[in-house]
Amino acid sequence: MTMLNELIDSKIIAILRGVEPHYSLQTGQAIIRGGVRFMEITMNTAGAESMITEWRKEFSKQAYVGAGTVIDLEHAKRAVAAGAQFLISPNLDVEVIDYAKQQHIPIWPGVMTPTEILAAKKAGVDAIKLFPMGTLGINYIREIRGPIADLPIIATGGVRLDNITEYFAAGAQAVGMGTKLVDLEHAKAGRFEEITATVRRYTEIVAEL
Repeated sequence: MTMLNELIDSKIIAILRGVEPHYSLQTGQAIIRGGVRFMEITMNTAGAESMITEWRKEFSKQAYVGAGTVIDLEHAKRAVAAGAQFLISPNLDVEVIDYAKQQHIPIWPGVMTPTEILAAKKAGVDAIKLFPMGTLGINYIREIRGPIADLPIIATGGVRLDNITEYFAAGAQAVGMGTKLVDLEHAKAGRFEEITATVRRYTEIVAEL
């Protein structure tokens, strides 16, 4: 099974932006206990590379660890050197896509318009991140699915407990989630069991899809 197939099966990517090194491992453990197996640390997080390396060492048999907010080739090279198993961008950068392909690492670039989606497909990606969904709205997925039916969509932005099933009904194969899934205020306070409980609520919902 490919990594993308495993993502489509598990359906959720946890996005960690601003996580701090002194509680990052416990946060990762809390996410995994809740049932999410794909986690990314964004490259604009202080200490991202060292935390990616640490997570890879700690969670290699439990989850996939990737890098998010990979906006350019420099970010991509640093993320790969740190051990990232997949790359996710908010933008479409063909240099980043080409580098990831050379390294045999999945790259899921951020796109919004039909032109960007088809450019990403032409560049050889196996899935795209549709972003920012919090602004575009769920109906945008349905509209995109009309002319573009065969490229897996990771919808990122605006996902909540009360609407997550709508994203999949509209045509998404996976979702990327930040603070609604992982509240770092709980992590800072050492309330990791609350993170696990929230993550589990989401994974129980998508398990029924």
